[in-house]
Amino acid sequence: MEKKPILNIKNLSISFGKTEVIHNISYHLNENEILGIVGESGSGKSVSSLAVLGLLPKKISEITRGEIIFKKDNLANLSDKAFQKIRGNKIAMIFQEPMSSLNPSMTCGKQVEEIMFQHTNLSQKEVKTETLQLFEKVKLPSPERVFKAYPHEISGGQKQRVMIAMAIACKPDILIADEPTTALDVTVQKEIVSLLKTLQAETKMSIIFITHDLALISEIAHRVLVMYQGNIVEQGSVTEIFTNPQHNYTKALINSRPSLDTRLKTLPTIQDFLKGKVSREIITKEQRQKNHEKLYSQPPLLEVINVEKEYISKSGWFSKPTRFKAVNNISFKLYEGETLGLVGESGCGKSTLGNAILQLDKATAGSILYKGIDITKLSKTDTRKLRKDIQIIFQDPYSSLNPRIPVGEAIMEPMTVHNLYASVAERKEKVVSILNRVGLSENHFNRYPHEFSGGQRQRIGIARTIALQPKLIVCDESVSALDISVQAQVLNLLNELKEDFGFTYIFISHDLAVVKYMSDQLLVMNQGKIEELDDADAIYNSPKKDYTKKLIHAIPKGL
Repeated sequence: MEKKPILNIKNLSISFGKTEVIHNISYHLNENEILGIVGESGSGKSVSSLAVLGLLPKKISEITRGEIIFKKDNLANLSDKAFQKIRGNKIAMIFQEPMSSLNPSMTCGKQVEEIMFQHTNLSQKEVKTETLQLFEKVKLPSPERVFKAYPHEISGGQKQRVMIAMAIACKPDILIADEPTTALDVTVQKEIVSLLKTLQAETKMSIIFITHDLALISEIAHRVLVMYQGNIVEQGSVTEIFTNPQHNYTKALINSRPSLDTRLKTLPTIQDFLKGKVSREIITKEQRQKNHEKLYSQPPLLEVINVEKEYISKSGWFSKPTRFKAVNNISFKLYEGETLGLVGESGCGKSTLGNAILQLDKATAGSILYKGIDITKLSKTDTRKLRKDIQIIFQDPYSSLNPRIPVGEAIMEPMTVHNLYASVAERKEKVVSILNRVGLSENHFNRYPHEFSGGQRQRIGIARTIALQPKLIVCDESVSALDISVQAQVLNLLNELKEDFGFTYIFISHDLAVVKYMSDQLLVMNQGKIEELDDADAIYNSPKKDYTKKLIHAIPKGL
Protein backbone atom coordinates (compact mmCIF):
# COMPACT_ATOMS: atom_id res chain seq x y z
CA MET A 1 0.00 0.00 0.00
CA GLU A 2 1.44 3.38 -1.01
CA LYS A 3 2.13 5.74 1.86
CA LYS A 4 0.60 9.22 1.90
CA PRO A 5 2.83 12.25 2.51
CA ILE A 6 1.86 14.22 5.64
CA LEU A 7 4.48 16.93 5.04
CA ASN A 8 5.70 18.23 1.69
CA ILE A 9 8.64 20.63 1.37
CA LYS A 10 8.69 22.15 -2.12
CA ASN A 11 11.62 24.20 -3.52
CA LEU A 12 12.39 25.75 -0.11
CA SER A 13 15.05 28.49 0.12
CA ILE A 14 15.95 30.32 3.34
CA SER A 15 18.18 33.40 3.71
CA PHE A 16 19.87 35.06 6.66
CA GLY A 17 20.23 38.69 5.56
CA LYS A 18 21.63 38.57 2.03
CA THR A 19 23.15 35.10 2.48
CA GLU A 20 21.10 32.15 1.25
CA VAL A 21 21.68 29.17 3.55
CA ILE A 22 19.08 26.69 2.22
CA HIS A 23 19.05 26.31 -1.57
CA ASN A 24 15.83 25.15 -3.21
CA ILE A 25 15.35 21.87 -1.30
CA SER A 26 12.42 19.49 -1.78
CA TYR A 27 11.49 16.40 0.24
CA HIS A 28 8.44 14.76 1.82
CA LEU A 29 7.60 12.94 5.04
CA ASN A 30 5.08 10.11 4.84
CA GLU A 31 2.47 9.15 7.42
CA ASN A 32 3.74 6.57 9.94
CA GLU A 33 7.38 6.97 8.83
CA ILE A 34 10.75 7.83 10.39
CA LEU A 35 12.78 10.04 8.08
CA GLY A 36 16.45 10.57 8.93
CA ILE A 37 18.14 13.86 7.99
CA VAL A 38 21.91 13.61 8.20
CA GLY A 39 24.75 16.09 7.67
CA GLU A 40 27.31 18.11 9.58
CA SER A 41 26.94 21.36 11.53
CA GLY A 42 26.06 24.15 9.12
CA SER A 43 24.57 21.82 6.49
CA GLY A 44 21.09 23.27 7.10
CA LYS A 45 19.42 20.33 8.90
CA SER A 46 18.15 22.29 11.89
CA VAL A 47 17.36 25.53 10.01
CA SER A 48 15.09 23.73 7.52
CA SER A 49 13.32 21.93 10.41
CA LEU A 50 12.86 25.13 12.44
CA ALA A 51 11.17 26.60 9.34
CA VAL A 52 8.56 23.82 9.53
CA LEU A 53 7.62 25.02 13.04
CA GLY A 54 7.86 28.74 12.20
CA LEU A 55 10.74 29.08 14.64
CA LEU A 56 13.25 30.86 12.40
CA PRO A 57 14.66 34.01 14.07
CA LYS A 58 12.25 36.77 12.99
CA LYS A 59 14.27 39.83 12.00
CA ILE A 60 17.37 38.19 10.57
CA SER A 61 15.97 35.32 8.50
CA GLU A 62 13.22 34.68 5.97
CA ILE A 63 11.82 32.03 3.67
CA THR A 64 12.60 33.53 0.26
CA ARG A 65 10.98 30.84 -1.86
CA GLY A 66 9.00 27.60 -1.65
CA GLU A 67 6.21 25.92 0.28
CA ILE A 68 5.90 23.83 3.44
CA ILE A 69 2.65 21.89 3.03
CA PHE A 70 1.38 20.19 6.21
CA LYS A 71 -1.73 18.17 5.26
CA LYS A 72 -3.33 20.94 3.17
CA ASP A 73 -1.94 24.09 4.83
CA ASN A 74 1.09 26.03 3.60
CA LEU A 75 3.02 26.71 6.83
CA ALA A 76 5.36 29.15 5.06
CA ASN A 77 2.54 31.76 5.06
CA LEU A 78 1.08 31.07 8.51
CA SER A 79 0.71 33.82 11.13
CA ASP A 80 2.20 33.48 14.61
CA LYS A 81 -1.24 33.05 16.13
CA ALA A 82 -2.15 30.21 13.76
CA PHE A 83 1.19 28.53 14.50
CA GLN A 84 0.42 28.41 18.23
CA LYS A 85 -2.39 25.92 17.53
CA ILE A 86 0.00 23.68 15.59
CA ARG A 87 3.17 23.86 17.69
CA GLY A 88 3.30 21.18 20.36
CA ASN A 89 -0.17 20.01 19.32
CA LYS A 90 0.14 18.81 15.71
CA ILE A 91 3.91 19.16 15.21
CA ALA A 92 6.25 18.85 18.21
CA MET A 93 10.01 19.09 18.61
CA ILE A 94 12.67 17.55 20.86
CA PHE A 95 15.64 19.88 21.02
CA GLN A 96 19.32 18.94 21.11
CA GLU A 97 20.11 20.35 24.54
CA PRO A 98 17.49 19.37 27.13
CA MET A 99 19.06 21.43 29.93
CA SER A 100 18.63 24.72 28.07
CA SER A 101 15.22 23.72 26.67
CA LEU A 102 13.68 22.97 30.08
CA ASN A 103 12.73 25.78 32.46
CA PRO A 104 15.10 25.52 35.48
CA SER A 105 12.59 27.20 37.82
CA MET A 106 9.69 24.78 37.16
CA THR A 107 9.35 21.15 38.19
CA CYS A 108 9.43 18.60 35.37
CA GLY A 109 5.80 17.61 35.99
CA LYS A 110 4.55 21.21 35.76
CA GLN A 111 6.35 21.73 32.43
CA VAL A 112 4.58 18.77 30.81
CA GLU A 113 1.24 19.76 32.37
CA GLU A 114 1.57 23.28 30.93
CA ILE A 115 1.45 22.06 27.32
CA MET A 116 -1.68 19.99 28.00
CA PHE A 117 -3.48 22.93 29.62
CA GLN A 118 -2.61 24.93 26.50
CA HIS A 119 -3.95 22.44 23.96
CA THR A 120 -6.54 20.20 25.70
CA ASN A 121 -9.68 20.61 27.84
CA LEU A 122 -8.60 18.12 30.51
CA SER A 123 -9.11 18.90 34.22
CA GLN A 124 -6.21 19.46 36.67
CA LYS A 125 -6.53 15.89 38.00
CA GLU A 126 -6.72 14.33 34.52
CA VAL A 127 -3.66 16.29 33.38
CA LYS A 128 -1.62 15.06 36.36
CA THR A 129 -2.67 11.44 35.73
CA GLU A 130 -1.86 11.79 32.03
CA THR A 131 1.59 13.30 32.82
CA LEU A 132 2.49 10.43 35.18
CA GLN A 133 1.36 7.95 32.51
CA LEU A 134 3.58 9.73 29.97
CA PHE A 135 6.56 9.49 32.36
CA GLU A 136 5.90 5.76 32.64
CA LYS A 137 5.59 5.51 28.85
CA VAL A 138 9.01 7.12 28.32
CA LYS A 139 10.40 4.71 30.95
CA LEU A 140 11.43 7.28 33.55
CA PRO A 141 12.38 5.59 36.85
CA SER A 142 9.98 6.55 39.69
CA PRO A 143 7.65 8.92 37.75
CA GLU A 144 6.31 10.47 41.00
CA ARG A 145 9.82 11.59 42.01
CA VAL A 146 10.61 13.03 38.54
CA PHE A 147 7.22 14.81 38.52
CA LYS A 148 8.26 16.80 41.62
CA ALA A 149 11.95 17.18 40.62
CA TYR A 150 13.57 20.23 39.01
CA PRO A 151 15.63 19.67 35.83
CA HIS A 152 18.98 20.00 37.67
CA GLU A 153 17.99 17.13 39.98
CA ILE A 154 17.83 14.48 37.22
CA SER A 155 20.42 13.06 34.79
CA GLY A 156 20.93 14.06 31.13
CA GLY A 157 19.18 10.94 29.84
CA GLN A 158 16.22 11.54 32.16
CA LYS A 159 15.96 15.20 31.06
CA GLN A 160 15.81 14.01 27.46
CA ARG A 161 12.96 11.63 28.40
CA VAL A 162 11.05 14.51 30.03
CA MET A 163 11.46 16.44 26.75
CA ILE A 164 10.11 13.44 24.82
CA ALA A 165 7.14 13.16 27.21
CA MET A 166 6.44 16.86 26.64
CA ALA A 167 6.72 16.45 22.86
CA ILE A 168 4.28 13.51 22.67
CA ALA A 169 1.86 14.86 25.32
CA CYS A 170 -0.69 16.07 22.75
CA LYS A 171 -0.24 13.07 20.43
CA PRO A 172 1.26 15.09 17.55
CA ASP A 173 1.13 13.95 13.93
CA ILE A 174 4.81 14.85 13.44
CA LEU A 175 7.70 14.74 15.91
CA ILE A 176 10.96 16.49 14.96
CA ALA A 177 13.91 15.13 16.97
CA ASP A 178 16.90 17.46 16.52
CA GLU A 179 20.13 15.66 17.54
CA PRO A 180 18.31 14.22 20.58
CA THR A 181 21.20 11.93 21.60
CA THR A 182 24.37 13.87 20.71
CA ALA A 183 25.68 14.48 24.24
CA LEU A 184 24.43 11.20 25.71
CA ASP A 185 26.31 7.99 26.57
CA VAL A 186 26.07 5.21 23.96
CA THR A 187 23.93 3.11 26.31
CA VAL A 188 21.50 5.98 27.03
CA GLN A 189 21.51 6.83 23.31
CA LYS A 190 20.49 3.25 22.51
CA GLU A 191 17.65 3.46 25.06
CA ILE A 192 16.37 6.79 23.64
CA VAL A 193 16.49 5.50 20.05
CA SER A 194 14.67 2.31 20.99
CA LEU A 195 12.12 4.36 22.98
CA LEU A 196 11.41 6.62 19.96
CA LYS A 197 11.01 3.55 17.71
CA THR A 198 8.57 1.97 20.19
CA LEU A 199 6.56 5.20 20.57
CA GLN A 200 6.41 5.61 16.81
CA ALA A 201 5.17 2.04 16.31
CA GLU A 202 2.49 2.53 19.02
CA THR A 203 1.23 5.97 18.02
CA LYS A 204 1.86 5.77 14.22
CA MET A 205 3.18 9.36 14.30
CA SER A 206 5.76 10.49 11.72
CA ILE A 207 9.26 11.37 12.96
CA ILE A 208 12.01 13.50 11.44
CA PHE A 209 15.22 12.37 13.15
CA ILE A 210 18.13 14.81 12.67
CA THR A 211 21.74 13.80 13.40
CA HIS A 212 25.30 13.93 12.08
CA ASP A 213 25.79 10.21 12.79
CA LEU A 214 24.87 8.00 9.82
CA ALA A 215 25.41 4.77 11.79
CA LEU A 216 22.77 5.95 14.28
CA ILE A 217 20.32 6.82 11.46
CA SER A 218 20.62 3.24 10.18
CA GLU A 219 19.22 1.99 13.50
CA ILE A 220 16.07 4.11 13.50
CA ALA A 221 15.08 5.54 10.08
CA HIS A 222 13.14 4.08 7.14
CA ARG A 223 14.42 6.68 4.66
CA VAL A 224 17.39 9.06 4.76
CA LEU A 225 18.23 12.36 3.17
CA VAL A 226 21.79 13.70 3.25
CA MET A 227 22.37 17.47 3.48
CA TYR A 228 25.56 19.33 2.62
CA GLN A 229 26.01 23.13 2.53
CA GLY A 230 22.27 23.83 2.36
CA ASN A 231 21.53 21.30 -0.39
CA ILE A 232 20.06 17.79 -0.36
CA VAL A 233 22.80 15.78 -2.08
CA GLU A 234 21.21 12.35 -1.79
CA GLN A 235 18.06 10.65 -0.56
CA GLY A 236 16.75 7.10 -0.49
CA SER A 237 16.02 4.11 1.73
CA VAL A 238 18.47 3.31 4.55
CA THR A 239 19.64 0.19 2.67
CA GLU A 240 20.27 2.11 -0.58
CA ILE A 241 22.24 4.86 1.15
CA PHE A 242 24.38 2.45 3.18
CA THR A 243 25.05 -0.24 0.62
CA ASN A 244 25.34 1.95 -2.46
CA PRO A 245 26.04 5.62 -1.58
CA GLN A 246 26.24 7.77 -4.73
CA HIS A 247 27.63 11.09 -3.50
CA ASN A 248 31.24 11.43 -2.25
CA TYR A 249 29.97 13.36 0.77
CA THR A 250 27.75 10.42 1.82
CA LYS A 251 30.68 8.01 1.34
CA ALA A 252 32.79 10.29 3.54
CA LEU A 253 30.17 10.40 6.31
CA ILE A 254 29.98 6.60 6.34
CA ASN A 255 33.77 6.16 6.39
CA SER A 256 34.98 9.01 8.64
CA ARG A 257 33.90 7.18 11.79
CA PRO A 258 36.63 4.90 13.20
CA SER A 259 36.07 1.30 12.08
CA LEU A 260 35.68 -1.27 14.84
CA ASP A 261 37.43 -3.97 12.80
CA THR A 262 40.49 -2.36 11.20
CA ARG A 263 42.76 0.39 12.50
CA LEU A 264 43.55 2.89 9.73
CA LYS A 265 46.75 4.91 10.10
CA THR A 266 44.78 8.09 9.35
CA LEU A 267 41.00 8.47 9.33
CA PRO A 268 39.57 9.73 6.01
CA THR A 269 37.98 13.20 6.20
CA ILE A 270 35.29 14.79 4.02
CA GLN A 271 37.95 16.73 2.09
CA ASP A 272 39.91 13.52 1.38
CA PHE A 273 36.82 12.00 -0.24
CA LEU A 274 35.87 15.13 -2.15
CA LYS A 275 39.44 15.36 -3.54
CA GLY A 276 39.68 11.58 -4.11
CA LYS A 277 42.77 11.27 -1.88
CA VAL A 278 41.71 8.57 0.56
CA SER A 279 44.54 6.64 2.25
CA ARG A 280 43.74 3.03 3.16
CA GLU A 281 46.98 2.32 5.02
CA ILE A 282 46.32 0.21 8.11
CA ILE A 283 48.26 -0.47 11.30
CA THR A 284 48.85 -4.23 11.36
CA LYS A 285 48.72 -6.41 14.48
CA GLU A 286 52.47 -7.01 14.11
CA GLN A 287 53.24 -3.24 13.96
CA ARG A 288 51.05 -2.65 17.00
CA GLN A 289 52.69 -5.51 18.92
CA LYS A 290 56.21 -4.27 18.10
CA ASN A 291 55.28 -0.77 19.25
CA HIS A 292 53.83 -2.14 22.51
CA GLU A 293 56.96 -4.19 23.26
CA LYS A 294 58.99 -0.96 22.98
CA LEU A 295 56.45 1.06 25.06
CA TYR A 296 56.19 -1.38 27.95
CA SER A 297 59.92 -2.14 28.28
CA GLN A 298 60.54 1.30 29.87
CA PRO A 299 59.69 2.47 33.42
CA PRO A 300 56.18 3.99 33.75
CA LEU A 301 55.76 7.76 33.33
CA LEU A 302 52.73 7.78 35.65
CA GLU A 303 51.69 5.33 38.33
CA VAL A 304 48.29 5.58 39.99
CA ILE A 305 48.17 3.53 43.20
CA ASN A 306 44.91 2.82 45.12
CA VAL A 307 43.52 6.30 44.38
CA GLU A 308 40.20 7.27 45.94
CA LYS A 309 38.12 10.43 45.76
CA GLU A 310 35.33 10.82 48.27
CA TYR A 311 32.76 13.60 48.40
CA ILE A 312 30.79 14.46 51.54
CA SER A 313 27.37 16.07 51.13
CA LYS A 314 25.08 17.55 53.76
CA SER A 315 21.46 17.80 52.69
CA GLY A 316 20.16 19.63 55.78
CA TRP A 317 21.11 21.34 59.04
CA PHE A 318 20.55 18.33 61.25
CA SER A 319 20.95 15.45 58.82
CA LYS A 320 24.03 13.24 58.88
CA PRO A 321 26.54 13.92 56.10
CA THR A 322 26.51 11.26 53.39
CA ARG A 323 29.73 9.98 51.83
CA PHE A 324 30.05 9.17 48.15
CA LYS A 325 33.11 7.55 46.55
CA ALA A 326 33.38 8.91 43.01
CA VAL A 327 36.70 7.09 42.49
CA ASN A 328 37.19 3.86 44.41
CA ASN A 329 40.61 2.19 44.76
CA ILE A 330 41.96 2.75 41.21
CA SER A 331 45.45 1.55 40.20
CA PHE A 332 47.17 1.53 36.79
CA LYS A 333 50.45 2.41 35.06
CA LEU A 334 50.94 4.71 32.07
CA TYR A 335 54.03 4.63 29.87
CA GLU A 336 55.68 7.41 27.87
CA GLY A 337 54.27 7.56 24.31
CA GLU A 338 51.19 5.50 25.23
CA THR A 339 47.51 6.39 24.86
CA LEU A 340 45.38 5.03 27.68
CA GLY A 341 41.66 5.05 26.89
CA LEU A 342 39.36 5.74 29.84
CA VAL A 343 35.78 4.77 29.07
CA GLY A 344 32.47 4.45 30.91
CA GLU A 345 29.06 6.08 31.23
CA SER A 346 28.46 9.57 32.67
CA GLY A 347 28.96 9.56 36.42
CA CYS A 348 31.36 6.59 36.45
CA GLY A 349 34.25 8.74 37.75
CA LYS A 350 36.32 9.21 34.54
CA SER A 351 36.65 13.01 34.74
CA THR A 352 37.07 12.94 38.54
CA LEU A 353 40.02 10.58 38.10
CA GLY A 354 41.42 12.86 35.36
CA ASN A 355 41.11 15.89 37.67
CA ALA A 356 42.88 14.02 40.48
CA ILE A 357 45.81 13.22 38.16
CA LEU A 358 45.92 16.88 37.06
CA GLN A 359 45.86 17.96 40.73
CA LEU A 360 42.78 20.09 40.00
CA ASP A 361 40.85 18.12 42.61
CA LYS A 362 42.99 16.37 45.22
CA ALA A 363 42.54 12.61 45.77
CA THR A 364 41.37 11.66 49.28
CA ALA A 365 43.52 8.50 49.41
CA GLY A 366 46.26 6.73 47.46
CA SER A 367 49.28 8.08 45.62
CA ILE A 368 49.99 9.33 42.08
CA LEU A 369 53.63 8.96 41.02
CA TYR A 370 54.82 11.07 38.09
CA LYS A 371 58.40 10.11 37.07
CA GLY A 372 58.66 8.35 40.44
CA ILE A 373 57.62 11.41 42.54
CA ASP A 374 54.34 11.41 44.48
CA ILE A 375 52.63 14.53 43.10
CA THR A 376 49.85 14.44 45.73
CA LYS A 377 52.43 15.62 48.30
CA LEU A 378 53.92 18.52 46.30
CA SER A 379 53.99 22.12 47.58
CA LYS A 380 51.96 24.79 45.73
CA THR A 381 55.06 26.08 43.94
CA ASP A 382 56.07 22.60 42.76
CA THR A 383 52.48 21.84 41.68
CA ARG A 384 52.53 25.02 39.57
CA LYS A 385 55.78 23.85 37.90
CA LEU A 386 54.17 20.45 37.27
CA ARG A 387 51.34 22.16 35.33
CA LYS A 388 53.77 22.64 32.45
CA ASP A 389 54.25 18.86 32.17
CA ILE A 390 50.66 17.67 32.66
CA GLN A 391 48.02 19.49 30.60
CA ILE A 392 44.33 19.04 29.68
CA ILE A 393 42.26 19.50 26.52
CA PHE A 394 38.71 20.29 27.66
CA GLN A 395 35.42 18.96 26.30
CA ASP A 396 33.99 22.37 25.45
CA PRO A 397 36.65 24.58 23.85
CA TYR A 398 34.34 27.60 23.73
CA SER A 399 33.83 27.86 27.47
CA SER A 400 37.52 27.16 28.15
CA LEU A 401 38.66 30.14 26.03
CA ASN A 402 38.31 33.75 27.20
CA PRO A 403 35.87 35.40 24.74
CA ARG A 404 37.62 38.79 25.17
CA ILE A 405 41.15 37.64 24.31
CA PRO A 406 42.30 37.01 20.71
CA VAL A 407 43.29 33.36 20.29
CA GLY A 408 46.96 34.17 19.59
CA GLU A 409 47.19 35.94 22.96
CA ALA A 410 45.39 33.00 24.65
CA ILE A 411 48.00 30.56 23.29
CA MET A 412 50.87 32.90 24.33
CA GLU A 413 49.54 33.37 27.87
CA PRO A 414 50.74 30.04 29.38
CA MET A 415 54.15 30.53 27.69
CA THR A 416 54.48 33.89 29.51
CA VAL A 417 53.37 32.35 32.85
CA HIS A 418 56.02 29.62 32.60
CA ASN A 419 58.74 31.97 31.24
CA LEU A 420 59.19 30.08 27.99
CA TYR A 421 61.29 31.77 25.28
CA ALA A 422 63.28 34.99 25.63
CA SER A 423 60.95 37.64 24.19
CA VAL A 424 57.39 38.45 23.11
CA ALA A 425 58.50 38.33 19.45
CA GLU A 426 59.92 34.82 19.92
CA ARG A 427 56.72 33.66 21.63
CA LYS A 428 54.60 35.12 18.85
CA GLU A 429 56.72 33.33 16.25
CA LYS A 430 56.27 30.07 18.15
CA VAL A 431 52.48 30.58 18.38
CA VAL A 432 52.26 31.12 14.59
CA SER A 433 54.15 27.86 13.99
CA ILE A 434 51.82 26.03 16.44
CA LEU A 435 48.73 27.50 14.69
CA ASN A 436 50.08 26.19 11.39
CA ARG A 437 50.75 22.83 13.03
CA VAL A 438 47.10 22.42 14.09
CA GLY A 439 45.76 23.40 10.66
CA LEU A 440 45.13 27.12 11.29
CA SER A 441 47.12 30.10 9.97
CA GLU A 442 48.82 33.34 11.02
CA ASN A 443 45.67 35.23 9.95
CA HIS A 444 43.83 33.62 12.87
CA PHE A 445 46.18 35.11 15.50
CA ASN A 446 44.12 38.26 16.18
CA ARG A 447 40.66 36.71 15.85
CA TYR A 448 38.34 36.04 18.80
CA PRO A 449 36.89 32.62 19.82
CA HIS A 450 33.37 33.44 18.53
CA GLU A 451 34.77 33.85 14.99
CA PHE A 452 35.66 30.15 14.74
CA SER A 453 33.68 26.93 14.17
CA GLY A 454 33.51 24.19 16.84
CA GLY A 455 36.24 22.15 15.15
CA GLN A 456 38.53 25.18 14.82
CA ARG A 457 38.00 26.09 18.49
CA GLN A 458 38.98 22.55 19.46
CA ARG A 459 42.20 23.02 17.44
CA ILE A 460 42.87 26.27 19.34
CA GLY A 461 42.38 24.36 22.61
CA ILE A 462 44.92 21.78 21.41
CA ALA A 463 47.32 24.56 20.31
CA ARG A 464 47.11 26.15 23.77
CA THR A 465 47.85 22.80 25.39
CA ILE A 466 50.87 21.92 23.22
CA ALA A 467 52.33 25.46 23.55
CA LEU A 468 53.90 24.31 26.84
CA GLN A 469 55.40 21.14 25.30
CA PRO A 470 53.87 18.94 28.02
CA LYS A 471 54.72 15.27 28.55
CA LEU A 472 51.24 14.06 29.50
CA ILE A 473 47.91 15.33 28.12
CA VAL A 474 44.47 14.45 29.48
CA CYS A 475 41.89 14.66 26.67
CA ASP A 476 38.55 14.93 28.50
CA GLU A 477 35.73 14.13 26.03
CA SER A 478 37.60 16.41 23.63
CA VAL A 479 35.83 15.18 20.46
CA SER A 480 32.39 14.21 21.78
CA ALA A 481 30.57 17.33 20.54
CA LEU A 482 32.20 17.42 17.10
CA ASP A 483 30.84 16.34 13.73
CA ILE A 484 32.03 12.97 12.46
CA SER A 485 34.48 14.41 9.89
CA VAL A 486 35.78 17.20 12.18
CA GLN A 487 36.22 14.49 14.82
CA ALA A 488 38.30 12.52 12.28
CA GLN A 489 40.49 15.60 11.63
CA VAL A 490 41.06 16.20 15.37
CA LEU A 491 41.84 12.50 16.07
CA ASN A 492 44.34 12.48 13.17
CA LEU A 493 45.91 15.66 14.55
CA LEU A 494 46.24 14.18 18.07
CA ASN A 495 47.93 11.07 16.64
CA GLU A 496 50.31 13.15 14.48
CA LEU A 497 51.28 15.32 17.47
CA LYS A 498 51.86 12.21 19.57
CA GLU A 499 54.18 10.88 16.86
CA ASP A 500 56.05 14.20 16.42
CA PHE A 501 56.39 15.29 20.05
CA GLY A 502 56.23 11.95 21.89
CA PHE A 503 53.12 12.94 23.87
CA THR A 504 51.42 10.54 26.27
CA TYR A 505 47.62 10.69 26.39
CA ILE A 506 44.87 9.75 28.80
CA PHE A 507 41.92 9.77 26.42
CA ILE A 508 38.58 10.05 28.26
CA SER A 509 35.37 9.40 26.33
CA HIS A 510 32.03 7.60 26.45
CA ASP A 511 32.39 6.68 22.75
CA LEU A 512 33.94 3.23 22.64
CA ALA A 513 34.55 3.29 18.86
CA VAL A 514 36.73 6.40 19.17
CA VAL A 515 38.53 5.17 22.31
CA LYS A 516 39.31 1.81 20.72
CA TYR A 517 40.77 3.54 17.66
CA MET A 518 42.99 5.86 19.71
CA SER A 519 44.12 3.61 22.56
CA ASP A 520 46.88 1.17 23.33
CA GLN A 521 45.38 0.08 26.67
CA LEU A 522 41.75 0.48 27.65
CA LEU A 523 40.45 1.09 31.17
CA VAL A 524 36.70 0.56 31.58
CA MET A 525 35.19 2.32 34.62
CA ASN A 526 31.85 1.71 36.28
CA GLN A 527 30.61 3.41 39.48
CA GLY A 528 34.08 4.59 40.46
CA LYS A 529 35.80 1.21 40.04
CA ILE A 530 37.81 -0.51 37.30
CA GLU A 531 35.70 -3.08 35.44
CA GLU A 532 38.41 -4.12 32.96
CA LEU A 533 41.95 -3.06 32.08
CA ASP A 534 43.71 -4.62 29.10
CA ASP A 535 44.81 -4.08 25.50
CA ALA A 536 42.11 -2.08 23.66
CA ASP A 537 41.68 -4.67 20.90
CA ALA A 538 41.58 -7.57 23.39
CA ILE A 539 38.78 -5.91 25.40
CA TYR A 540 36.76 -5.13 22.28
CA ASN A 541 37.19 -8.59 20.74
CA SER A 542 36.47 -10.55 23.91
CA PRO A 543 35.06 -8.44 26.77
CA LYS A 544 35.00 -10.31 30.08
CA LYS A 545 32.47 -8.24 32.05
CA ASP A 546 28.76 -7.82 31.29
CA TYR A 547 29.09 -4.04 31.70
CA THR A 548 31.73 -3.86 28.95
CA LYS A 549 29.62 -6.11 26.72
CA LYS A 550 26.70 -3.72 27.23
CA LEU A 551 28.85 -0.71 26.22
CA ILE A 552 30.13 -2.47 23.09
CA HIS A 553 26.66 -3.71 22.15
CA ALA A 554 25.32 -0.13 22.35
CA ILE A 555 27.71 1.26 19.67
CA PRO A 556 25.74 2.06 16.49
CA LYS A 557 27.24 -0.28 13.88
CA GLY A 558 25.59 0.89 10.64
CA LEU A 559 24.34 -1.72 8.17
